[in-house]
Amino acid sequence: MMLMRTDPFRELDRLTQQVLGTAARPAAMPMDAFREGDTFVVELDLPGVDPESIDLDVERNVLTVKAERRPSTSEGSEILISERPAGAFSRQLFLGETLDTERIDASYEAGVLRLRIPVAEQAKPRKIAISGGDTRKQISG
Repeated sequence: MMLMRTDPFRELDRLTQQVLGTAARPAAMPMDAFREGDTFVVELDLPGVDPESIDLDVERNVLTVKAERRPSTSEGSEILISERPAGAFSRQLFLGETLDTERIDASYEAGVLRLRIPVAEQAKPRKIAISGGDTRKQISG
């Protein structure tokens, strides 16, 4: 498995949405994850985030993404509707052992943070050559 997904609040959110008919907390960092050949790709929506505020950290097999979106309103603004979350956001991804966390490539374009994580060389399938001795039997007589 490439990505181990664990979010203790996801099930609680789902239940709350069913009961109240509303979103319990906004999805501040929605994510897609997929595989392209020997590369695992993660895309996170971070519109309006300054790329300088994005922080990526890998410790063991845990990838932590932190970002900050500053409010676009000024001090004296009268807020009529406020649906876009602001502040600091964090998300952790538990990566499988088959991924090479030493070679993560990150890019940010059009509000999307894209991470490309190659499959580790030792995890790739490979042919194993079989060597053997002389297959001819010698019969002593």
